[in-house]
Amino acid sequence: QRQGARWIEEVEAWIDEMEENLPPLKNFILPSGGLSSSTLHVARTICRRTERNIVGLVHDEQVAAEAGKYVNRLSDFLFVAARFSCFKENKVETVYQKDRGAIKDK
Repeated sequence: QRQGARWIEEVEAWIDEMEENLPPLKNFILPSGGLSSSTLHVARTICRRTERNIVGLVHDEQVAAEAGKYVNRLSDFLFVAARFSCFKENKVETVYQKDRGAIKDK
């Protein structure tokens, strides 16, 4: 097994571990939840931008496909880490509900 695949599996395990402690998502989450959570949401945004840039490099075979997969899983990790941080710090997530705008929810 290639190192990239092992890294992807490791990130997925971290995601699963954090998600075990979180309530299931019912709505779209807006970046919120305190400083730690908000900072992780910003990091996820940067990671998603990187992911979009990597797609072309993978297509042109300039980087391994595992790089794109890893960055995708990393951005998912950052999202779950933001939710986990919010949960552990007893902060309130802001969820978006259609026709009602942004509302605070725990």
